[in-house]
Amino acid sequence: MTSKHTLPTPSPDDARLRAEPVERLRDDVRLLGELVGQVLREQGGDDLFQSVEYLRTTAIALRSGEQQGGDPEAEMQAWAQGLSTSRLLELVRAFSIYFHLINLAEQHHRARTLLEREQHERPLRESVAAGVAELHSAGVPRDAVIEHVRRLRVHPVFTAHPSEARRRTLLGHLEQASALIAHLDGLPEGTTRDAALDEMRTLITLLWQTAETREERPTVLDEVRSVLYFMVGNVYRVAPTVQRSIESALAQSFGSGAPSPGEIAPVLRFGTWVGGDRDGNPSVTPEVSRAAARMSRAAVLARYRQDVTALGRAMSVSQRLVGCSDDLLHSIEQDRTEMGLQAVSRWADEPYRRKLGLIEEKLRRTEVGEQGGYSTPEKLLADLEITRASLEAHGGRRIARGPLLDFTRRVQIFGFYLAELELRQHADRHTEAVAELMGLAGVPEYETLGYEERQAALEERLAGPPLAIPAPALSLPTREVLDTFRAMLDIQRSGGERACRTCIVSMTHAVSDVLSVLFLAREAGLYAWEGGDAPAVCRLDVVPLFEQIRELQECGAIMRALFASPAYRAVLHERGNRQQVMLGYSDSNKDGGYLAANWQIYGAQDALAQAAAEAGVELTIFHGRGGAVGRGGGPTGRAIMARPPAAFLPNLKVTEQGEVIFARYGQSAIAERHFEQILHALLVASPDGGTHNPRPPHVKWVSAMKRMAASSQVRYEQFVKQSPATLRFFREATPFPELGTLNLASRPVSRAKSPTDEVRLEDLRAIPWVFSWTQSRINLPGWFGLGTALAGEIEVGNLDLLRAMYREWPFFTMALDNSQFGLGTADMQAARLYSTLAVDGEAVFREIEEEHRRSVDAVLTVTGQGELLEKSPILARSIKLRNPYVDALHIAQIALLRHLRSLPDDAPELERAVLLDAVHHSINGIAAGLQATG
Repeated sequence: MTSKHTLPTPSPDDARLRAEPVERLRDDVRLLGELVGQVLREQGGDDLFQSVEYLRTTAIALRSGEQQGGDPEAEMQAWAQGLSTSRLLELVRAFSIYFHLINLAEQHHRARTLLEREQHERPLRESVAAGVAELHSAGVPRDAVIEHVRRLRVHPVFTAHPSEARRRTLLGHLEQASALIAHLDGLPEGTTRDAALDEMRTLITLLWQTAETREERPTVLDEVRSVLYFMVGNVYRVAPTVQRSIESALAQSFGSGAPSPGEIAPVLRFGTWVGGDRDGNPSVTPEVSRAAARMSRAAVLARYRQDVTALGRAMSVSQRLVGCSDDLLHSIEQDRTEMGLQAVSRWADEPYRRKLGLIEEKLRRTEVGEQGGYSTPEKLLADLEITRASLEAHGGRRIARGPLLDFTRRVQIFGFYLAELELRQHADRHTEAVAELMGLAGVPEYETLGYEERQAALEERLAGPPLAIPAPALSLPTREVLDTFRAMLDIQRSGGERACRTCIVSMTHAVSDVLSVLFLAREAGLYAWEGGDAPAVCRLDVVPLFEQIRELQECGAIMRALFASPAYRAVLHERGNRQQVMLGYSDSNKDGGYLAANWQIYGAQDALAQAAAEAGVELTIFHGRGGAVGRGGGPTGRAIMARPPAAFLPNLKVTEQGEVIFARYGQSAIAERHFEQILHALLVASPDGGTHNPRPPHVKWVSAMKRMAASSQVRYEQFVKQSPATLRFFREATPFPELGTLNLASRPVSRAKSPTDEVRLEDLRAIPWVFSWTQSRINLPGWFGLGTALAGEIEVGNLDLLRAMYREWPFFTMALDNSQFGLGTADMQAARLYSTLAVDGEAVFREIEEEHRRSVDAVLTVTGQGELLEKSPILARSIKLRNPYVDALHIAQIALLRHLRSLPDDAPELERAVLLDAVHHSINGIAAGLQATG
């Protein structure tokens, strides 16, 4: 977006491709900026272009300190304040498009750099091959390594939380732009490059003429379609590649002693909350859950048919040349007879094409529900196994272990459901339904009982048949809760138990919150138990979610009591003594602040692992992490290494939310790298022979962390929970009220009736809480209270202790390094501008500014750095380069907010709607510039 009119021309020796990586990225950015500038001139004329340039160059000069005389910042604000809404919207959209494209260029640069490293670095650092090689070099026995690999599980769960600000239409255009950026990379000068550049101009024009904001709030099924796009796209593509990398790594280290391809079960599993997460979302009904499951089933079956069609075209193996197995021929005749089909004469000598043609027809019938389709994915896998075995036995080993094996792995991973639809509901909703049923069964006032009394009442009544109370006798809310469990059973009947078997209980406080689920599930036929030592029948996994400070502190004791419950012990036995427990990073942060939440999450993992070990239970900790630091964000590998020693488990289950899904799964190479880094960390971070040997933290370190967590929580609670002025400031100095009207997702951003109601912290969802602070560049959830905690220890002479903790304790290292991203992307210069939107906001902002300064100084003192993110120079440089361009969006957003909030009550609705739409576009633009929402 510069004033140049000419495009950079590659030199004859193609020096651009041989330039340093940063220079190549800079060239890409410069080219894209110029193309955006050209389109702006075409679409808005020189007047628009000059306005963009004024805002851009002034913001750069302010950041660099080049402006002299007067008050250029005030002048720029006054200039923006005097612009029309339409011109401000144009400015916002110009910078937004620029950031969307620059983000793609950076993604492409990551993929390009990764490819170059793979060619020169063997094995690639933080890859599966590197992990296996490390274990082998450390002398870990082959059998131990292979057994460790067999136990690995990586289980991402996609959610539709409202933190992806971009429309699905826009994401489609950006995907095309991404492919074009990759295509342009290295194209020489000439007609081919000219055509590609012109195609990019066309795409930029499309972006310019496409509204970024939705006119209507997306439905739950719209969100399902968005997640399906990634699931049947790059996730489906890379899943078997990840498995190949594991087998290849074992073969490289152990040669003929490694398992054969296909012997190790796939390590990947996938889940989704989209269509199943009803906690606070009235739009997620049982029928919506059924529809979401049907859509996922149809999507994966359609992909299977595409794969089988391609396999059939390729599998031209001649029977008369190499033969085939009798089992294969028998299965072909059996399939043909059962489906009433005639033999295809033109494939008489090509049995594999015949078999795959029959598999395709079975899949078609499975899709439409005709007789002769597959009843289970295991039946499809049996057909594939017959095909593979015949190939292996008749000289076709390479063919069998190529695309056919990849397809087999996909069926093993995705089944007939693509991703397990997990159901989530607030514990209070379950309690209300149980109370109504208990009342009808002769136990009045259940809700008034204490937790232990509720547990006793449930244990007494869990044995025996369901109550089977007629639906008309129940309230509508209770009917809806019960129908949710019936929907789970319906989905299982269609896609198998793995299609929908997980019930997450939000805000779990006690054992009774888990037993309530069994009580309700019994009414749907998902659970049955006769009491005593009788075995239980259970078709669901109940997952307690601990997400506030107090519950994180008590979760170990709660799970011990649950494991001791006779009713639940029967369930555990039936479920293979496996238990999932979910930890909520977002609400714990909102409840107690950054450092306290991180410490309690750490302690909860340790307590849960110990409770599970004592009970002989195989534990999976489900991490409810978001993209922002205030919601548990940060490098996943680092988080794995930072777990307490008792919780060094061979599995990782984690939520993937909002814009993180696009960032991690928008490109195949990046998605594959993401999985490789997770697997590498799980491989080497093992107490049973890993190379990253976990040691319990020193007792002095634990004592210091307890003190710091407590002091940071006190500071956070004083500022956030106990100060009405802070929440008023939050509402006035951030675009939270306007964010509430942005059609991001089907789920409301607040439990209040409307975003304009008086803000109460308990009503706020964690994501918009983080999103709003991010927009105003305060990032409060990612650091507030940290400075007070660290400074307190430094003042009493514990600096050397803190430095030792930072050097030697992965948890503390992670906590401080992740905070640097929150502190580093926070910007008090921009935040000060937002503070002027708040009435009497000066005192609150002064507290924020002082705590930010205190936190930065303390972090630098402990880490020994000269500036934040010193160990992440590429990230630090990216933030500095982006800041002036994001400043331009801040200036425009603040002007728009002033216009909107100063409108009289009787202002025309059209004027208000136009202004609000412009603010919404500014929210999207800043999110793109910061690459962060919630």
